[in-house]
Amino acid sequence: MTGPGGAVRRYQVEHRTKYSYSGEVTNSYGRAYLTPRDLPGQRLLSHDIRIDPAPSDRSVGADVYGNITSYFHVTTEHRALTVVGESLVEVDAPLRDGGPAAEPWEKARPTGANGPFAVEFALDLHPPEITAEVAAYTAESFPPNRPLLDAVAELNTRIHDDFAYRSGATTVSTRVADVFAARAGVCQDFARLAVACLRSHGLAARYVSGYLATDPPPGKERMVGADATHAWAAVWTPAAHGSDRAGHWLDLDPTNDQFGDERYITAAWGRDYADVPPLRGIIYTDAKDSTITVSVDVTEIGIRPARVVPVPHDP
Repeated sequence: MTGPGGAVRRYQVEHRTKYSYSGEVTNSYGRAYLTPRDLPGQRLLSHDIRIDPAPSDRSVGADVYGNITSYFHVTTEHRALTVVGESLVEVDAPLRDGGPAAEPWEKARPTGANGPFAVEFALDLHPPEITAEVAAYTAESFPPNRPLLDAVAELNTRIHDDFAYRSGATTVSTRVADVFAARAGVCQDFARLAVACLRSHGLAARYVSGYLATDPPPGKERMVGADATHAWAAVWTPAAHGSDRAGHWLDLDPTNDQFGDERYITAAWGRDYADVPPLRGIIYTDAKDSTITVSVDVTEIGIRPARVVPVPHDP
């Protein structure tokens, strides 16, 4: 439910990506994860994706995690391709009421009985990302019987303090072990590191792709990652009542050392970045060089008092 005294914030999001090529591209296939999700606490009011040159074929569907994906095929010869996602989204202020997150972290390990939809998110990737160093680093914040919320908060802070935000230090294919050794990266790296840390202790964690509000609410500092796509992690907790096996997911942002709130707009989630890149595709060309330019603008266009209503929990 939405917290008393909280607010519902409405955002206009524009995500613009331009590819430029040194030669003609004859065919371009693309898949985009640019559509914010409809969730408890987040409502997608409108959405459109504009593509130039216009595609000869396009479709919209959902992946295995319920993310909305947009496919397109451009057959017009071109030296530049522009994809613009435009969304209008409302986000509620979250309620922090403790609940299962206040229980010992060991109780949050998912099983087929208490969290059948979360078990997959507790498994390591292939090739593996959980190393002995990652597990030992995590263990410092997860002594036996410590409340999950306290352990996760400390891990969040340690990643923020121990790793430098350095644009260009990594690529999308950089391994977690390399990020750990370099002690530097960007938000995608820190989210992937947090996910690996949580999984090293048997917890379910997912990688979340989305946006941060460019202009923070009064009294809040401007967040790192604004004006770009952002990424964070989420850890699963069992439901407070046995009748709801879906449980809850708690968003944590090690880049900014905080939990997710009404400034965070969720676009998609998966087990790793590779599941939900904003854009991926294949081109047919003899061009030797290409460049990509990405800009994101998140504009707050309205605030209204929160409604205090119960909401279901997403799987």
